[in-house]
Formats: sequence, structure tokens, C-alpha cells
Amino acid sequence: MKTIKLPLILIFAFCINLSAQHRGNYNEITQDISRQNILTSGNAQIYNPTVQHQINKTLYPSNVLTVDVKALQNVSATTYTAIFNVSQMGPSAEKTNQLMKERIDSIKYRLNTKGIAQKAIAIDVISFIPIYEVEVTKKLFSKTYTEVPKGFELQQNIHIQFTKTNQFEAILEACAKSEIYNLVKVDYYIENIQEVYKNLQDELLKLIEEKKDYYKVLGFNMANYDVAIADDKYCYFPKDFYQSYQAYNSTSVEALSKSKGVTTVKKQTSYYYQPLTYETYDVVVNPSILEPVVQIGMNIKLVFTPKPKEQKPTPIVETKIDHKYYVISPNGTIDVKELNTKN
Repeated sequence: MKTIKLPLILIFAFCINLSAQHRGNYNEITQDISRQNILTSGNAQIYNPTVQHQINKTLYPSNVLTVDVKALQNVSATTYTAIFNVSQMGPSAEKTNQLMKERIDSIKYRLNTKGIAQKAIAIDVISFIPIYEVEVTKKLFSKTYTEVPKGFELQQNIHIQFTKTNQFEAILEACAKSEIYNLVKVDYYIENIQEVYKNLQDELLKLIEEKKDYYKVLGFNMANYDVAIADDKYCYFPKDFYQSYQAYNSTSVEALSKSKGVTTVKKQTSYYYQPLTYETYDVVVNPSILEPVVQIGMNIKLVFTPKPKEQKPTPIVETKIDHKYYVISPNGTIDVKELNTKN
């Protein structure tokens, strides 16, 4: 009896960076993480995906005090805007525009039945150009090639605003029934972003006061220190943190049993949302999330250095000597005279 050793089925996954949310076809080629939605850029490092474990880290005492605090808040978007691209061709400008209008009106009608009003739909005209073909004219000894218009192409973007993520399924269905499949992207919007920054600022100020009280307990008088500050705030949207992976079988057991060659197939790419992790943050507001959210952060770093000791000036003591001389006359009288030492 022969024992046949079959190779194990290797299943593995590798990750690459890709940016999108409700991903669509936007930014298909670019693999780097986008940073277009960062509101400000400051002194502190914002995001480093490399996790460095600092177990048994050596501490070096110093008389310079550092307070470095970071806060993060997960915020659900107030509104969303889905953008679809529509392309329509026709034999004439009027016919092309008519066909496009019928498709747009069909989408508006279907979305209206799903609770999305027409005021939440906007049309952005991208291009309207003629389509040319080459016409060949034969002559006795030559041929002439002439470009002549044969039709028109109209491209538009449809902007659809919605407030709940479960409405997106109805939007996809309405667009598919009108033969519109090119989803460009989905944008997130927050109306009260200033309130979010104010909340993070208040949380960091509380934490800074606790840190300063901690140093006071250790015997440091904060009044004897000069302070320097660096602060930063930033905003990341879900499309900044989508990653992809591929899982597949490297060999086929069935192919080996039938003595056939291994046929490779196109591996499906899957995507998942990987938000910022919390290990480097001191405060996290709304840490538990179910769906992709907007992540807003703020960092404050304070460095306290001892004030230089004031050196008291040494008093200058001036010694003044009054020079006098005495004149005694023969009769015994004494006359006191001052000695002029200026000359």
C-alpha cells in the first residue's frame, strides 16, 4: 500500500493600503493612504501604523517635566453624499440629452419612493462632446480620410445625499435599475465639528491639570518652571483607513487526484475598515463603534524647564576717608584744616 503525501492547502492573506468608503471605483489605482481630509498639520506625529512594544523600557531621570496628552473621538457622520457617474451616448445632441434626462428622472422617482426627496439630489455636468468617426472617400488615384461627427456623449455626476447608512442599499438599487453602476465615492460630513474639537480640548485640559497635580505631589513647584507648548488637531475619514487582502488556495487537491495540471484563477480582493487603534491615546470618546466613523483627534504637549536662578548683584562698598590736619599755634590754640586731595 502506497502512502501519498498531499501538500497542505496554504491559505494566507496579505494587506495593502487602499482608500475608500462604500468604496466604489474612485482611486482604483492609487494604493497609498490618502491624507486629503486632514484639517491641520502640527508638530506631533499623527499616525504610525507600526506598533512598538516598550516593555521594560529604561527610564532616564531629568529635571525637565513633559506633559504629552492625546485625545480621540469617534463621530458618526451627520450626512453622507454618494456620487455616481453616468455616461449617455446618442445620435444627436437633443436625443442624447433626452435619454439622459429619462434615466435621471427614473432615479429620482425611485429614490422618492424610498424617502429621499429630489432636493437631496444634485446633477453635475462633466462633459458634452461630439463623437467622431473616420469617413473614407475613394478617388481615382487616392483615398481621403475625414473625421465626421456621428453622435454625442454626455457625462454627468449624480450627487445623492442621505442621512442613514441603511438608505445606501436603496440608492444602489435605484441606480442599478436605471443602468447606473459606476459609484465614484461616498463622502462624510459633520455639522458640529467645532463642538467636537471643543470637547476634546476640555478633556485634555482636565488631564493636564491632573498631570500637574501629580508632579506637585512628587515635590515639583510648577511656578519655578518655564513652559513651552506644541498642539495639533486632525480629522480622518473612513476612506483613509480601508485595507485589502486576498485569501486563496495555492494548490488543488482535486487536480492532483485526477492527474491534471493546476489551473490558476483570479483571486478575489476583499476590503475591510481598519480605524486608528487606541493604545497611544490618553482619552477616547465613543470608543465602541459598529460602523465606519470619522475619527477626530487632538494632541497637546507641554515641556516645563526650570527657570534660571536669579543672581543677586554684589553690593559695592565705597570707603570715604576725610583727610584733616591740625595746626597748633605757639600759644597753644589748635586750628583744624581739611586736606585738599583732589589735586
